[in-house]
Amino acid sequence: MRDFVWADELTGERAEDVRALLLAARETDGRPDVEPGGSLPGEFAGPRHLLGLVGEGPTTALAAYAHLDQRGDAFGRQVAELIVHPAHRRRGHGAAALEEVLRRSSGPLRVWSHGDHPAAARLAERFGLSRARELLVMGATAAEHEWPEPALPDGVRLRTFVPGRDERAVIEVNARAFDWHPEQSAFDIAALREAQRESWFDPEGFFLAENADGRVIGFHWTKVHPANPHRFGGRPVGEVYVVGVDPDAQGGGLGKALTLAGLRYLRERGPEQVILYVEGDNAPALAVYRKLGFDVVETDVQYERGA
Repeated sequence: MRDFVWADELTGERAEDVRALLLAARETDGRPDVEPGGSLPGEFAGPRHLLGLVGEGPTTALAAYAHLDQRGDAFGRQVAELIVHPAHRRRGHGAAALEEVLRRSSGPLRVWSHGDHPAAARLAERFGLSRARELLVMGATAAEHEWPEPALPDGVRLRTFVPGRDERAVIEVNARAFDWHPEQSAFDIAALREAQRESWFDPEGFFLAENADGRVIGFHWTKVHPANPHRFGGRPVGEVYVVGVDPDAQGGGLGKALTLAGLRYLRERGPEQVILYVEGDNAPALAVYRKLGFDVVETDVQYERGA
């Protein structure tokens, strides 16, 4: 028996059941980045939630979970995450859950496949979804690279982020630098302030570039992830979280300089591994990162249903 329940909020036992499923998936797949306590990762925030149940009465179990972001990305496409509990895989629950998500969503839809699993590719083909986006995870071992001092363009200086003062300047650069990006272009001051309340937030690892007039023209926001026992060798990992350069300041080496400043800082913090996420079709960025010693270690895919 299989039953699907839609909910706009996850509370009480439902929330704990979903967390248990996500933790079981992390133990098998290395992801998602979910902790035993605290709030669920941002990709599972907000309505709607699909719970795929099997069994009856006291033996009922959560076999599959999907989150459907009906607000959509910056271009109005709804976005779905779908995970089957490892103990219930290869029994058709993933296909049934995807069919339900497709039935209850409308318009353009994108569905994530983290790790580019062959099973997800088969499901996408079965339901007529096309491979629309590749998000590459690149990694480098910090000790193996002598990242040099950043060479800044003339008149540009680096400083670190000051909470309560620099939010608007960063968001203005972010909006101009990422007007093409389905997630980052929607990042706003409220989201930045919310991130500052996270335990990992570190203003000393948030570098801003100012021109001679004192205007912020670029930034590099670094992040250190706590150890995930099922990913990257179970050790803490540094991340080139976001590098943004105002379009008017691009082409002069500022992006590389900001990247180097953050990489050197992360190396000093101690993580052995540094990762970053980059779009698979961003050839200029891929070339820069490969020259800095990064190689592709994982691939995430979005499959798309058109309008």
